[in-house]
Amino acid sequence: MTGVQKTLAQTLGVVVLMGGLAWASVPFYDWFCRVTGFSGITGVAEDASDVVLDQEITIRFDASLDRGMPWQFAPPEDRTMKLKIGETGLAFYEAYNPTDRPIAGSASYNVTPYQAGGFFSKIDCFCFQEQVLQPGERVQMPVTFFVDPEIVDDSEGQYIHTITLSYTFYEIDLPEETAQIETDPQTRLN
Repeated sequence: MTGVQKTLAQTLGVVVLMGGLAWASVPFYDWFCRVTGFSGITGVAEDASDVVLDQEITIRFDASLDRGMPWQFAPPEDRTMKLKIGETGLAFYEAYNPTDRPIAGSASYNVTPYQAGGFFSKIDCFCFQEQVLQPGERVQMPVTFFVDPEIVDDSEGQYIHTITLSYTFYEIDLPEETAQIETDPQTRLN
């Protein structure tokens, strides 16, 4: 192998390696954020906390829509909730489809400050699955959560007194069965 061929092979190897790393970086970053709570990604819990402390924390609720998403989306009427650390909270966000067509949406979420992400656990959430609203449909969407008592022992977490839970809804493609009903005139007549 000549020097030029060797250099070309090495360069091609670096390009392939960098492409592979770029391809793997998104799922790896998502996994890293979910495990560590980095960037405000919350945890998911099977059950409520078995420890409730006599310290309170304030939870703020925020809602927004991606540009072009035609729904109306609002946080709970009471935009803040005080809970004891470890206590289970339940809040209802509201979504409304003012259009004349079904629209599917998916919610992304985070908490701030970002250091709280590893201590904020959702037991159940509308954000775990896509939502489809029919024309004129208004729904209350629940989220059940708690703040892990370990937050009081964390070097940064112990100073957190307010956590903001934010959701943004994005329009996504309709599920195949909903899209079929929408486009099949025979189905609409029945």
